[in-house]
Formats: sequence, structure tokens, C-alpha cells
Amino acid sequence: MCLAVPAKVLEIENAIGKVEISGVSREVSMMLLPEAKPGDFVLVHAGFAMQIVDEKDAEENNALLAEMNGAPRTVDTIEESAAHD
Repeated sequence: MCLAVPAKVLEIENAIGKVEISGVSREVSMMLLPEAKPGDFVLVHAGFAMQIVDEKDAEENNALLAEMNGAPRTVDTIEESAAHD
């Protein structure tokens, strides 16, 4: 099973991006997403940014991952606030 996690792109230099995943910054390859720019949210797997996703999807994905680790359910709250936008 493969799992990609959402991350926010902070900066990009020479096809290496600095991203933030759950408050932790790390470097990932941006070779597969030359169109990505700082501020975008991307799915990261095995050190590579694989796909650009919107912020809402990234928040929902992070909430679900947190729930799998025992955090209280927050996905419903995210969905409700998106419905009011």
C-alpha cells in the first residue's frame, strides 16, 4: 500500500522544494511538478511531489490522517465550513 501525504510548498530552488507536512519542513523533489509554485499544496510520496491538490482536500486529508492516529474527528467541521463558502 502506498500513501501520499499533503504538504504546503514553502519554496522551490533547482527542482528541490521545501515543504511543510504537519508542522515539519523537509525537502522533496519537484521534478514531477515543474508547474508547482510556493503556496501550492502537493501530495508527497517517497520524497517526490506527485500531484497538486487544493487546500480543502489537503486539510481533509490531514484531518483523516490525524484521526487515524487517535485525534478527535474534525473532518465534519471542515466539510461544514466549506459548504458555507
